[in-house]
Amino acid sequence: MMQRVFMTKHPYYLNLLQIRLPIGGWVSILHRASGALLSVLVPVLLYGLMLSLASPEGFARVRGFLAGGPGWLIGLLVSWALLHHFLAGLRHLGFDFGWGEDRRRARQTAWLVLSLALALTALIALGSL
Repeated sequence: MMQRVFMTKHPYYLNLLQIRLPIGGWVSILHRASGALLSVLVPVLLYGLMLSLASPEGFARVRGFLAGGPGWLIGLLVSWALLHHFLAGLRHLGFDFGWGEDRRRARQTAWLVLSLALALTALIALGSL
């Protein structure tokens, strides 16, 4: 006869919003999210490029969309995703070479990635106004 073993202490509900991730965990999650966002947006960006190169009217349509509110926000989102993904990728590449693996340096580089991506995106936003 087979015995059944029941675990009495097991979590049945895991609230992900209550888990306090270290800053490096947030950078890693955002690195994956920005990569996923970029791969989903590649066809859209290529369509916009194709449309803008097809004719002067197509260029005017794409330019008009990107100059408007939603297009401007989408452009900023793509800019942030590119910058964050690139900077976080450099951070992870440094880890592969053994640079910045200690806790203090890892936290510093995580904050640097977040702040640089946001600051550069803000500069792009200010330059496009």
